[in-house]
Amino acid sequence: MTKQKPNLTFWQLWNLSFAYLGIQIGYSLQGTQMSGIFTALGAPDQNLAILWLGGPLAGLLVQPIIGLFSDKTWIKGLGRRIPFLLAGGILAALMMVLIVNTKVLAGNFLTGILWGVPTIAVLAAVFFLLKDCAFNVSMHPLRALQGDMVNEEQRNKGFGIQNVLLNIGAIIGFALPFMFTSAIDWLGWENAKIGGIEMSLSMSYYVGAAILLLGVLWTTFRVKEYPSKEFAEYNGITEEASKKKESFWTILKTTPTVMFQLAIVQFFTWMALFCIWTYGLNAVAENVFGVQRVLVDGNMVMDTSSGSNFNEARNWWGVANAVMALFALAFSFLWPALANKFGRKSVYSFGLLMGAIGLVSIFFIRHSDPNAFNSAKYILFFSMAGWGIATAVINAIPFAIVCAKVPKEKMGVYMGVFNLSIVIPQIAFSLGGGLLFKLAVGDSGSNVMMMIVAGILFVLAAIAVVFVKDKDVVATPSL
Repeated sequence: MTKQKPNLTFWQLWNLSFAYLGIQIGYSLQGTQMSGIFTALGAPDQNLAILWLGGPLAGLLVQPIIGLFSDKTWIKGLGRRIPFLLAGGILAALMMVLIVNTKVLAGNFLTGILWGVPTIAVLAAVFFLLKDCAFNVSMHPLRALQGDMVNEEQRNKGFGIQNVLLNIGAIIGFALPFMFTSAIDWLGWENAKIGGIEMSLSMSYYVGAAILLLGVLWTTFRVKEYPSKEFAEYNGITEEASKKKESFWTILKTTPTVMFQLAIVQFFTWMALFCIWTYGLNAVAENVFGVQRVLVDGNMVMDTSSGSNFNEARNWWGVANAVMALFALAFSFLWPALANKFGRKSVYSFGLLMGAIGLVSIFFIRHSDPNAFNSAKYILFFSMAGWGIATAVINAIPFAIVCAKVPKEKMGVYMGVFNLSIVIPQIAFSLGGGLLFKLAVGDSGSNVMMMIVAGILFVLAAIAVVFVKDKDVVATPSL
């Protein structure tokens, strides 16, 4: 007879996911600033997508392997998932520091061009790859930890609290560059560039790395995982079965059907998100701040000189994303109740459609007079509201559906398998994004066309949700 997992208190659920705060700060800085860093290091617009390849490639390499190993690991005093969280957090914090110091470390040695990209930008992409490997080592065992520790009654509540912490981290990460820039201006200091990167951005990465490390340590020392025997009792399996080793391919062949159905949704969703991360900054810089694209060595690149508004656009893109995260945070409190009334699928599709509307609307937000007050940058917040609602459902609902369907003794490896549906579309966009950019933007168009592409992808994802078989047998507790 299966032993019932105990209900956890709010603070136990909070501690279980607290490491997400720092991890999401790192992801948020990456999402809004990485293209700016590549651009500052001389990367052409059309090659930005390939430089982002490290992120999804890290997921493809790391997620299934870590999921499988974390299912079978037990380290006394730490547990099954926590060792991976701790090791990944330490490495990720180190890589965040190295990324903003790429040119300082090797700028005098790497001065050539590789595959049409400055080699110094390629080195930054390598640090980016290692950082995302570390993030994956930490993050996906952390998701599996939710499945290990939380009973079915509290499943969506646990993921909801995780989503709240995720969005708080996102707000902080998005806002840090703007906050440091404002503080430096208020103090009357010069926001000097060190290795091509403004001091305000470097400080943002340093603080983000510190919070990431502190958050990981908090969860490491505040959460006690169920030992193997107790874990087996809670999940209706024998202790021997919980330790049984199976090949990855055997597990892949027994993957629940709902994961393949969700994979179609995930394909369009994460293509759209990767498109936003890669081209959102430059789209807003052009449309809302009037930054021009200029011809450099035969390639069109954003004008990042001190006379342009690129730095202002980069900081404001962070602020706009913080607003997006605020709406995501607010909707994180609402969607469980809405899911109870209308079903998870309906809320999922609604969120994706709101994201599509928000992204497409950026095309119509323009500032044409550089001497006038720029009201367009504030109107941008309405677009971010739609994307925020989409973010809330993307980061919670599919994982809640999967956790209810997979065998509990294989939670980690199935989470790793499911996350292939996140990284494969990103790899596809990295490899094909340059061609898509040429078709949608070309040499004379605007990056904002890529936001329309992202909006269309969200619509396709919302349609694909209709074909997902999800049966809610347990009510979703509100937060």
